[in-house]
Order: sequence, then C-alpha cells, then structure tokens
Amino acid sequence: MQLLDGRKLSKKIELQITDEVKKLKEHCGCTPGLAVVLVGQDPASATYVGMKKKACDRVGFYSVTHDMPENISQEAIERTIISMNENPSIDGILIQLPLPAQIDTTKLLELVEPSKDVDGFHPFNVGRLVTNLDGFVPCTPLGVMKLLEEYDIDVKGKNCVVVGASNIVGKPMASLLLNAEATVEICHIHTDDLKRHTLNADMIFVGVGVINLITPDMVKDDVVIVDIGVSRTTEGKLVGDVDFEAVSKKSSYITPSPGGVGPMTIAMLLSNTLKSAKINAQKKKLD
Repeated sequence: MQLLDGRKLSKKIELQITDEVKKLKEHCGCTPGLAVVLVGQDPASATYVGMKKKACDRVGFYSVTHDMPENISQEAIERTIISMNENPSIDGILIQLPLPAQIDTTKLLELVEPSKDVDGFHPFNVGRLVTNLDGFVPCTPLGVMKLLEEYDIDVKGKNCVVVGASNIVGKPMASLLLNAEATVEICHIHTDDLKRHTLNADMIFVGVGVINLITPDMVKDDVVIVDIGVSRTTEGKLVGDVDFEAVSKKSSYITPSPGGVGPMTIAMLLSNTLKSAKINAQKKKLD
C-alpha cells in the first residue's frame, strides 16, 4: 500500500505557483487577485476561508474576504458579486458554500463572471467540462486527477466507481474520469446494494460525508481508494468516508483523510486563479 500524499504534492505546486507569480509581477506588474464571499458564522466555512487566505499569502496573491452577516439579503450579495466582476484587480471569485437558507445559491453562482469562476461552478464552465473543452474545473476533482497523475496512476480503461453525485465533487469527478477514458459508474444515496458496485471497481472515489461508509469487505485487492469525504467524530477527530486502517491493507494506493485530497483542493484553487490572472494579463498586453 502506498499513500497518495496530497500535502506533499500541494507544497510542490505552491512552490511552482510562487515562481510563476514572481515572473508575472516582473513582466507585467500583475498580481493574481482572489475575492471570497463568506456569509454567516459557520465555523467550518470560516476555517476553510482562513486556510485559503493563508495559501494566497504564501504564493504572493492579493486576496480579499467579503465577510457578510447571516441575515444579509440576496440583493446585497449580488451587488458585491457584480462589483467583483467589474474589478480588474480580481481574477477569481469564490462563494464559500453552503449559504444560508434564504439565499438562492444557484442564482449567485450564475452571476459570477465565467472567466472569474475559479471554483468551476458556473453552468458555462460545467458545460465546458462535460464536453471536454478548456475551462475552470472544480478544485476538488481537479486536485484528485493531479494527485493520480503525480503517482503515475492511469485511469484509462479502468473501472471507476464514484460514490456521491454532488455538483461540487461527484458529477465533475465523473466527467473528468470519462474525459480521461475511464469506465465510470456513479453511485449515490439511492443506490441499491453499494457493495455490489464497489467490489467490481479498480478505483473508488468517495465523497459523501459518511464515516466508515467503505469497509474492507466492499473492495477487491489492490484497489485504488480516493477518500474525498470529511466528517468529525464525536471525539472531534477529522476522518473520511473510508475505514482507513482496514481498507488500506487491501489497497494498492489510498489517500489519507485528512491530508490527501483537502490540500489539493486549495492548491487547485490557487492554480485556477493563476490561470485566470495569466489570461487577464495577456488581455491587458493586447489592449
């Protein structure tokens, strides 16, 4: 069994991005800019936003957080997004999810300028991904693909089971795997007899937030396991969706959780923002 070490790879990617940011500043005086919208007092969301800000600081990005109260109106958030769309110093816009119940999340995601949609959630970028065209890809599944690539794990022709069908992880994960010529099966909360599906998998990608959902009797020998789930036990420990200790004994490769996919998500957010900044720098050069 070999660990797929997302922490190690994310540090390597951050160093590469830091170098590219320096070159961008030298050549055109441009600093990549990321704006984050944070609504309410959800502790997990605040933690994630803090981690993203620290990552921006490490690589030399400009970042700003629009911290908004829980009871903010839809219109107020929309005005903020429109302002960020029009701000030339902002290359990427991130709306931290989930949002309070009174907010229409879909409408806000659709309001973000697709060229600044570094989370890859706008329907324009979703369509580009599904049709295998260049665009912004959601950070978590993109990070998973980079992690597999780093360890020379080829998905082409492999039986890949994706457990979870969210717009943020499951669906884009399946699209990326299809684009890489894997044979893909998507399972979800209504799937009957999950074990029947996972036992045939060469690779399992699971991200539903259910502790110990995947157990050793559900996987074949030498399976590749990518655990995207994050949950907190009653003791406060962060764990994934896979019974790591038991399943790792049957795996050829497995991600730890935490320390596997999470760091890669932030690394890909930085990568997408840099990509946007480079495009914008080129536009300014042509202007």
